[in-house]
Amino acid sequence: MKKLIAALATVAAFSAQAAETLTVAATAVPHAELLEFVKPQLAEQGVELNVKVFTDYVQPNIQVAEKRLDANFFQHQPYLDEFNKGKGTELVSVAGVHIEPFGAYSSKVKSLDELPSGATVVIPNDATNGGRALLLLAKAGVITLKDGAGITATPKDIAENPKNIKIRELEAATLPRVLTQVDLALINTNYALEAKLNPTQDALVIEGSDSPYVNILVARPDNKDSDAMQKLAAALHSEEVRQFIQEKYKGAVVPAF
Repeated sequence: MKKLIAALATVAAFSAQAAETLTVAATAVPHAELLEFVKPQLAEQGVELNVKVFTDYVQPNIQVAEKRLDANFFQHQPYLDEFNKGKGTELVSVAGVHIEPFGAYSSKVKSLDELPSGATVVIPNDATNGGRALLLLAKAGVITLKDGAGITATPKDIAENPKNIKIRELEAATLPRVLTQVDLALINTNYALEAKLNPTQDALVIEGSDSPYVNILVARPDNKDSDAMQKLAAALHSEEVRQFIQEKYKGAVVPAF
């Protein structure tokens, strides 16, 4: 009996040692929710997933680059490209998971046609999401951008501004908090959902499901192909995750696989 107990203890100790741990940074909604959803599946495969929730778009990348975290899940490829370029990091995409259609919200008007002359409009202050906001405003006919202005467009690229809107650039996470103080706010869907906004119902204009801004799982070149990382990528691409996204977010988040 003692030999059996000892043998079982040895097996348990070996299993504990064999378990791999992944620590992943994420913004709360929907990224951390998706990671928590796949956590039991990964545990069955010998991967312990630790999810660290962040409220900003900078530290998750810095801490992965500095090897304080294994990976992150909060951003799209254009943002990552600009971050790598600006910070000198070499982070890479492991898997594209979903699209969060970007939207414009207001507590003062019910349509963009009602925007008053000189309206105050707030957009994210990072290069790609700010450009994304301006592209959406241009697509909706609020402004016209100069030829060639793309995903990194800035207010300086506005060619025509018939309503003479005043654009302010703020940190993306703060935009829902100033919604009642401005005429229009261009808000990333993860922050809109955290603020209990329903993008498919509350947004005055929203990107289509063909948006190129696919949210990605990000790691470093040295760990992107690890067994644990690939198991996480596969779990995020499972049919169960697809159904979870469709049922929970009802169009506010769209599977990209």
